[in-house]
Amino acid sequence: MISLVAFDLDGTLAESKQPLKDSMGEALADLLDVAHVAVISGGDWPQFQKQVASRLPPRADLSKLWLMPTTGTKLFTYRDGEWKVVYAELFSDEAKKNILAAFDASLEATGFKPEQTWGERIEDRGSQITFSALGQQAPISAKEVWDPDFAKRKIIQVDLRQRLPDLSINMGGATSIDITQKGVDKGYGLKRLRDASNIPLEEMIFIGDAIFPGGNDYPAKEIGLKTVRVKDPEGTLAAIAAIVACLE
Repeated sequence: MISLVAFDLDGTLAESKQPLKDSMGEALADLLDVAHVAVISGGDWPQFQKQVASRLPPRADLSKLWLMPTTGTKLFTYRDGEWKVVYAELFSDEAKKNILAAFDASLEATGFKPEQTWGERIEDRGSQITFSALGQQAPISAKEVWDPDFAKRKIIQVDLRQRLPDLSINMGGATSIDITQKGVDKGYGLKRLRDASNIPLEEMIFIGDAIFPGGNDYPAKEIGLKTVRVKDPEGTLAAIAAIVACLE
């Protein structure tokens, strides 16, 4: 029995940092008619609001939607006509300082400095520090060709894990690396969701594009969830249609 369907965001529900297409919003509304839905990703709340919350049709049952920014270190639910914070776990100032220094050292050591960037490359999201190789505002066309096989980020990830052994370091999106507290990954977030929703892991299924060792969706598989790896949002639409058909 499936009671909740959890999704990655970028590359799964939408293109990197882009709003859901109308077709995806309608598909999620259909899914919310038959199950709870969660979205867990590395972006912070403003990104979730832009990409997901504002893109769902009026008929969507928001009371069954769980939004989990910064890899599940924050949880938002819709109650009494507004989005409310259930919890938020934040880094200390000292921890942030150490992470930023490690990023600088790692990028210098690995030599991955692109010729052009768009906006800031490192973003403080409170409970997560995120590195975007080409900058926060990079166009999708540039993102798609920079590291399509994750090879560049795997090298940076290995270096960062040596510098920050007490933190979790995972790849996300098209060009990003996310740093969270040790043990904090999507598996951790989904366990927190289990506790908040009272829906057991056995009744969840996770859909993402990075369900492979080292990918930031892989922890969902490691904690025992049923998983579906998709290539892009079109594959997600097909998966949603199949799930809705089964649950109806």
